[in-house]
Amino acid sequence: MSKPMQIDSEIKIGLGEFIVSKTDTKGKITYCNEIFIKMSGYKEEELLDKPHNIVRHPDMPKAVFKLLWQRVQNREEIFAYVKNLSKDGRYYWVFANVTASVDEFGKIIGYYSVRIKPNEQAIKTISSIYSKMIELERGAGVEASMEYLNKLLDEKGVSYDEFIISLQE
Repeated sequence: MSKPMQIDSEIKIGLGEFIVSKTDTKGKITYCNEIFIKMSGYKEEELLDKPHNIVRHPDMPKAVFKLLWQRVQNREEIFAYVKNLSKDGRYYWVFANVTASVDEFGKIIGYYSVRIKPNEQAIKTISSIYSKMIELERGAGVEASMEYLNKLLDEKGVSYDEFIISLQE
């Protein structure tokens, strides 16, 4: 499926709204709530059983998703700012929390994500970081992007989680 033509127009999630989705272990959508359907611009049947990256915006660094997958596959939750691409080409930012879903034996059976309205100032900060990460990915690859992020965190003296959550406060 080809990505929509990007339009420089933002859709804003409402304060108090939650975008919820579940995926299988391969990242295919198994559940999405009405707000996700509305924000993405897709019909439910266009989303179900499709890779969650159907809404991935090209402004998102691959390194962020690499980190996300590493964490959730180790049963660690992760928070991240994510810019998504709607079916009509507009974009929307979310503050996402992603966790693994496990069965009664502790085996990962999928992933669960809840997204809320991000702090506007956080988006300004994270946008410039993501732009630099994408520039590095294009020239030197995902590892260079990860190195940049880790160096930034080291300079600030914080962990990834501390930094991301502090932006939302």
